[in-house]
Amino acid sequence: MNGSHDQRINIAIDGPAGAGKSTVARLVAKALQYVYVDTGAMYRAVTLKALEAGISTEDNELVGRLVKQLDIVLLPGADAQLVLVNGEDVTAQLRSLEINRNVSYIARLESVRKRMSELQRRMAHEKGVVMDGRDIGTHVLPDAELKIFLTATPRERASRRFLELGPNAGITLEQLESEITERDRLDQEREIAPLLQAPDARLLDSTGRTVDEVAEEIVQWGLAATRTILAEEK
Repeated sequence: MNGSHDQRINIAIDGPAGAGKSTVARLVAKALQYVYVDTGAMYRAVTLKALEAGISTEDNELVGRLVKQLDIVLLPGADAQLVLVNGEDVTAQLRSLEINRNVSYIARLESVRKRMSELQRRMAHEKGVVMDGRDIGTHVLPDAELKIFLTATPRERASRRFLELGPNAGITLEQLESEITERDRLDQEREIAPLLQAPDARLLDSTGRTVDEVAEEIVQWGLAATRTILAEEK
């Protein structure tokens, strides 16, 4: 795909924690020459700054004041997307156990979701974006031309996170699976923009599949969606 503006679409990839959304979305964006937007990293960045400031993850007012002061910038990196907050590279700090355990509480705050949604819609305005998260197809980009709900079994997702954290993380696979299940519950039950599969989203189960296989399937769906749109415009 040549990436010209009149041939680009937006792709929304939603799903629970550990489903492989970020890795798959990054591969899809690279294949299509699109911009990748990791919304989960944005919420993790807010969580990091709230914890550093000693603000309760349930204090909507104080976190709301904080988030207005945060300039979050996503930049392409050699191996992963770089996350800068007020000019500081915080990428390496965003996958810690402490962030994992608190991000769902921050993400359900109305003040945070409102601010992040505004930033994310601005990023997608020119089209040609692959955006992953929990509520992209249902709330942030409801008009995205291609929506995917990417999932996997809790055990598979816990196994991936276990490998990501490494053997010295101080947590067992069973504990991770329990935390992921609890995070699923929090994400699904929150009042504002809960984790849901959009009615027009394609369900894609990545259990037992490689990220390359999953990404290639989405790339083909993206190309097909683009061809359909172009045909309708003729």
